[in-house]
Amino acid sequence: MSFDADAKMQFLFALRSKGVTDKKVLEAMEKVDRGAFVQGYFADRAYEDMPLPIACGQTISQPSVVALMTQALRLTGRDKVLEVGTGSGYQAAILSLLARRVYTVDRHARLVRAARDVFDRLGMTNITAFTADGSHGLPDQAPFDRIIVTAAAEDPPGPLLAQLKIGGIMMVPVGQSDAVQSLIRVTRTETGFDYDELRPVRFVPLVEGLGKD
Repeated sequence: MSFDADAKMQFLFALRSKGVTDKKVLEAMEKVDRGAFVQGYFADRAYEDMPLPIACGQTISQPSVVALMTQALRLTGRDKVLEVGTGSGYQAAILSLLARRVYTVDRHARLVRAARDVFDRLGMTNITAFTADGSHGLPDQAPFDRIIVTAAAEDPPGPLLAQLKIGGIMMVPVGQSDAVQSLIRVTRTETGFDYDELRPVRFVPLVEGLGKD
């Protein structure tokens, strides 16, 4: 299956039906071929609105969740963004069309290498991918205008909150089990942090340390 006109139309209809209304986000979702990030057995399901398994026991998030998280970030086009949990690289690729600079980290070197290959192939030069423990963020590159975490934590991680600019926004799934998680938008203010609970979600857990690959 390819990302042809019919597939795009169905894909975008599924996004709109889930509440994705931001024109720029929809345009980015249309431009980035999810099929480039799904290999092997599940490749023919790349354009369905569902999460799919990838290497290292991780998943590529369903497109509507990628789009809704991106929409909730309220990107301006000038933002420096940190993504924690590179995975397939699909979310970073969407962000790259809407932000000035994207830094993405994953604890699995194998996933980072594969994502870099796709970014290079697609000519996405404003993404920098690192193998690192994402729960600590990237202190050397901080502060960030936006932070997006694509794995669930019990609470918004303190090191990531500290790396968020005043006025900045962080999206993070929060929950103590994979069955009960909420997508939280954190906004840093002059005096602290505001928290908005947006919707229930299911993500793999945020794990400290590096993977074995």
